[in-house]
This record gives sequence, structure tokens and C-alpha cells, in this order.
Amino acid sequence: MKADPTAQALLLDLQGIDTALSQLAHRRANLPELAELDRLARELSATEDERARAQAEVADLDRDIARLERDVDQVRVRKDKDSARLTAGTGPARELEALQHELESLNRRQYELEDAELALMERRERAETALAEITDRQQAAQLRRAETETRRDAALAEIAGQEVDRTQAREPLVEQLPADLVALYERIRDDSGGMGAALLRSGRCGGCRLDLSGSERARIKTAAPDDVVRCDECRRILVRTAESGL
Repeated sequence: MKADPTAQALLLDLQGIDTALSQLAHRRANLPELAELDRLARELSATEDERARAQAEVADLDRDIARLERDVDQVRVRKDKDSARLTAGTGPARELEALQHELESLNRRQYELEDAELALMERRERAETALAEITDRQQAAQLRRAETETRRDAALAEIAGQEVDRTQAREPLVEQLPADLVALYERIRDDSGGMGAALLRSGRCGGCRLDLSGSERARIKTAAPDDVVRCDECRRILVRTAESGL
């Protein structure tokens, strides 16, 4: 293939734009904010599970405390009735003595229930403190997520703006180049990790970074200026300039 040396030199400008676009795409895919958001998503998921368990524990304790309160109320009602009957002093002595024993039993039962209720209330206080701590951590993580999303969006907007600038610069450049040269460049770029053309500097390929062999150097040195030459090693288009060292 042949192409005007000026057109071949423009390939380096095109390659520069394409390299910048590739770097921008890599930056978009590897934003630190994306990794941070993934980590925060896992943290929030785990924290939500913790919060659900803590809430369930508080709810269970509330239910148990309410049950004990009902039991205590029932004991108090029974005690009030027995006390009233005992105070009235009506009935056989044996029945009054039984009422006295029942009152003593009810008092013990009330103390036991109230002690159990107090223990549950202490547990509930600890559970509620744990729930509050988990909720604080969850809210802090949500805030960090919102801040990280803001940074991510700003970075993506910056990348998009730079991509627009590079793309707008690329289009008129491609229009200046021969279609067959662009097609070759694109094909090589697709097959070579994004680089289709490289500067030949001091006898070294700017693509694979290898020095040209003696026979390869001689071949390129004798090639016509409008010949499109390629590296024997990486097959990229070699752009010759005064720096090529031929």
C-alpha cells in the first residue's frame, strides 16, 4: 500500500486520539468510585441484615415484656380481690387462712414476674442501644454512598466531555486520510490491542518497543517515502520521520 508521507504522519495524531479515547474508556471502567460503591453496597446489605435482626430482637423483647405486664396485672387483680375478702373477714376461718396463703403465693409470683420483667427491660435497653448503633452505621454508609455517587457522576461527566472533544477532533482527521489507509490502521488496531500505527524512532518500533533487525532496517531504508511500511514483529504501521535513524 502507498500513502502520502504527510498522511502517514497524520496517523500518529489519529493514534494519539485513539489512545486517549482508550485511556478514557479504561478510566471509566476502573473508577475508584465504582469499587467503593461495590464495597458500600455489600456493607449496606450486611448492615441491613444486622438492623433487621436487631429490630426483631427488640420486637420480641417488647412482646415478652407486654406478656409479663399482663401477667403482673392479673396477679394484682387477684391479690386485690383476695385482700378485699380477707379484710372483710367473712367466711370460715379455714377459708380465710387459705386466702392468706394464696396472698403470700401471689406476692411471690408478682415479685418473680417483676424481676423477670426488669431483666427483660435491661435486655431491651441493650438491644435498643445496639439497634441505634447499627442504624448510625447504616446512615453513615448511606451518606458515604451518596458522596461517592456524586464523585462518580462528576468523574463520568468529565470523561464524557473529554471523549466528545477527542471524537470531534478525530472525525475531521479521519476525513483527511485515504480510506484504505484508515481501514488498514483500524484493522491493525483491532488486532493489536488498540495501536495501529507507531513512530519509528532511532531504529526502534514505537509499538512493540523492539529494535529493528539489520535486514528490516535496510528494507525500510530503501522503501519509497510513500510506501506504507510495517514492523516485522508486531505488524503495526511504522511512521518514518527524521527521528527514525535510517
